[in-house]
This record gives sequence, C-alpha cells and structure tokens, in this order.
Amino acid sequence: MKHVFLESHNIKNRYFGFGQFNYHLIKGLSEIEQDEQLKFTVHASDLKELQEEFGTTFNYKKYSSLSRHPLFRIRKKYDLWHSLNQNTKIEPHTQLPYLMTVHDIHFMEERSGDDKRKQRFNEKLSRCNAIVYISNFAKENTHAHFRVPAVPEHVIYNGNTITNTNIPEDYRPDFIPAQPYLFNIGEMTARKNTHTLVEMLVFLPNFQLVLAGNSNKEYVETVKKHISKNKLENRVHILGKISEIDKRYYLKNCAGFVFPSLREGFGLPPIEAMSYGKPVFLSNNTSLPEIGGAHAFYWDHYDPEYMAETVENGLSNYKENEQDLSRLYRNHANSFKWEETAKQYMKVYKSLLS
Repeated sequence: MKHVFLESHNIKNRYFGFGQFNYHLIKGLSEIEQDEQLKFTVHASDLKELQEEFGTTFNYKKYSSLSRHPLFRIRKKYDLWHSLNQNTKIEPHTQLPYLMTVHDIHFMEERSGDDKRKQRFNEKLSRCNAIVYISNFAKENTHAHFRVPAVPEHVIYNGNTITNTNIPEDYRPDFIPAQPYLFNIGEMTARKNTHTLVEMLVFLPNFQLVLAGNSNKEYVETVKKHISKNKLENRVHILGKISEIDKRYYLKNCAGFVFPSLREGFGLPPIEAMSYGKPVFLSNNTSLPEIGGAHAFYWDHYDPEYMAETVENGLSNYKENEQDLSRLYRNHANSFKWEETAKQYMKVYKSLLS
C-alpha cells in the first residue's frame, strides 16, 4: 500500500480559486476507479464535512497552523507528498518524493519586492520530483522567472466546476437587475482589473453590470470611486459572495460574461459562463486566450470606449449566430472535466510511486 499526502488545507475557502481547485480535485479523485494499492490522506481543518461527503475513500489529517513552522512540520513519511497549491507554507519535515501544482506566479508582477515569496517558491521547486502546471502559460511563465529543476513536468487543465446547468424555473435570487446585464465573478483585487468594466459601462447605456465574488478588499473602494465618479450607482451592483445557485442564475440570464483580468494562471469563470452558451469577453493576455479558445471575444487594451465597442460588436455577432456559437461554447466548456483531470493526476502519482 502506497500513501499519498494531499496538502489541501486551502480547501476551507471555496470562494477562492485554490479552495475550488482543492475541493474539485479531491472530489474527482473520489469518483474515478480506486486503486487498492493507493491511499490518499486529505489535509484540512474541517474534517467532519469532508468525512461526511467522502467517507472512507480517504484518510484524513487535521490541519494545524503550527505545522507552518519548521519545528512542527508533519513528520510522517508518506510515499508521496502533493502540494496542491504553490503558495502553501506547509512542508514535510523530511525529504519525501514531492509533487507540486503551480497555478500561477503572479507575485512576480504584483509584489516584486517580496523576496520571501520568491525564496519559498524556489525552495519548493528544489524539493520537486515532478511539477504539474494548470496551463501552458503557467509553465512558460515559471520558466521565464525561475530556474526549474530537470524533473518531469506536466500540464493538466482544471475541470469545469459546473456539471449541471439546471436551476429550478421559479428560482429567483434576492437581487434581479432591471435591464439586460453583463456579469463578472471573481475575487475583487487589482489584478482582476474590475474598475475598467465600470468605465466601460458609461458607453453601454442599455446594460447594467453585476459584480460578484469576494469583495473584502481595499480594491473594492477603488471600484466604488469609479462608480461614484460616473454616477452609475443604479447600474453597477456589487453583490459580494454569492451562493452556487445564485451564480448559476446570473450566468444563465446574463447578456454576456466580462472578465478583464490582467493575470490568470487558468481562468475558470469564463468556462463556467460558456457552460450556459454565453458569449465571454476576456483580456487577450496570460492564460486567457489558451483557456477561452477561438470563439471568445478579446480586449487588446482597456480604453473604455474600445471595450464597449468590442462588447457591442461581440453581442451583435452572437445574436446573428446564437445557435452555432452557443453550441461551440457549451462544447468547449464540456471539454474541461474534473474526472479527466483526476485521471491525469492519478497517472502522475503512479509514475512517481513506481
């Protein structure tokens, strides 16, 4: 019996990308055919909830913040340690076979003076016996900034979190826009570039803008200043964190999905929007063209009038070809499956354990 440790404590916050990834990879591993010679240990703080969902499929180890410190690192000698997120401070006490998933290295652009993060990432790289990247862009960007060890490297795309697009026909969220709306969801931080959507809305008088996701950040104040400056209080709606069913409602009923992010390692929200056959408007940078595919609409820069024109032209194109484009979007979204993601990770585990 081989034991794989999944360092997955970020699963506690599923409103963030890391939490979503951790949960859906673990769920995917639980749903594929199990290898009797392989046992996984899930590392998390709320074990009861996970045990109720996954039962004896996994072993469980309760997370303690003390384990972030070298003296209190986990001492059990697992056959393989998988660091599900590249930013975690949780490390094994001894040198073990080690796999890391790299989602992004945004800190190189966002916090260039943060030498501690660079040092920690370098130390994690030096531990690796193999590396998984969630996109080709993430791989290329890592190689551009760091000396990557000569170990096996894999690109494994994330799956689509929306596997069932249905919602009850009579369901209504607490807030319903009074006119056609554009939708955006994601953590509201500077790299998400959300304020450009507010400026763009000035040139789209027939639309409202719905912004969802964690907004407990200083940047939300910047967004609110742009709303106030342009007198858009009645047309821009900041909802904060929303439920899964609310997210699906807004995706299903929006005129289009808008995502002007400056830096993405993958970019899952556009795929979720495509699940509903919706047109998506994305930044033409980092991983987004790779993940968004050929039929998304892209902004090359963020002049608000240009952005609005891109949306108007895209929506017009979509309306003229709605049946074909909607089908293409759904097919593209359905090509990202967590079951397939889990199967590819399983192959990586077995290659390292052999």
